Amino acid sequence: MSDKSFGGNFLWYDLGTTDLEAAQAFYTAVTGWNLVPHNDQYTMFANAQGPIGGSMVLSDDAKAMGAPPHWLAYIGTPDLDATVEKLQGLGGKVYVPAFDMPNVGRIAVAADPFGAAFGLFQPAEGGQAPGEAKVGDFSWNELMTDNVDTVWGFYQNLFGWTPGEAMDMGEMGVYFLFEASGISRGGIMKRPPEMPVSAWLHYIRVEDLDAALATTTKLGGTIMNGPMAVPGGERVAQCMDPQGAAFALHGV
Repeated sequence: MSDKSFGGNFLWYDLGTTDLEAAQAFYTAVTGWNLVPHNDQYTMFANAQGPIGGSMVLSDDAKAMGAPPHWLAYIGTPDLDATVEKLQGLGGKVYVPAFDMPNVGRIAVAADPFGAAFGLFQPAEGGQAPGEAKVGDFSWNELMTDNVDTVWGFYQNLFGWTPGEAMDMGEMGVYFLFEASGISRGGIMKRPPEMPVSAWLHYIRVEDLDAALATTTKLGGTIMNGPMAVPGGERVAQCMDPQGAAFALHGV
């Protein structure tokens, strides 16, 4: 029987961008990732443990929907079709209906009731829940939304996430942590006024945060916020790549 412990975990990350070659050069320099060609349209990013995501030119369909360059995370499910049906019943929306990718699995793209997009992924071979993030991994997934309580109910029902610590951030409201497979995977907070829409932001763990930030700005990226200290003796910074995709860096 296939191990289904991957359900509810963030398994893969795709970058859709307007300048593929430039974006690939940017992220390999900032994070230390390597490139693993897959086909003419798609190249994977890999760290020391193996592939963790991919990159492609932003599709015409995505552009027609008004999507800017962005990262999209895929959350695992052992039964994608049942998850899609449940998602719609909970007020979510399907952007890309479920389809099969040979030798990879079954995939769909959806959004929560407040419009934050994410992918769904049923791996062809099943798999195990990821462990603690290492250097080069995506280490944290942060949702900025219009209603923390309502959206938390949506994701908890859909993926079985469990609540973690809730931290009072003053004027910014409560920062609500969530867990999957017993490990903290991210946080949910109220969308700040300067952010136009609800969205996910994904953090990449790097060996040297200051060096990664210096490379970010040197290559045309922008530091939008930080670096700032977070619990555990670590620091983070929220950034934007030269094509306009938001991402964040996480380092000791």
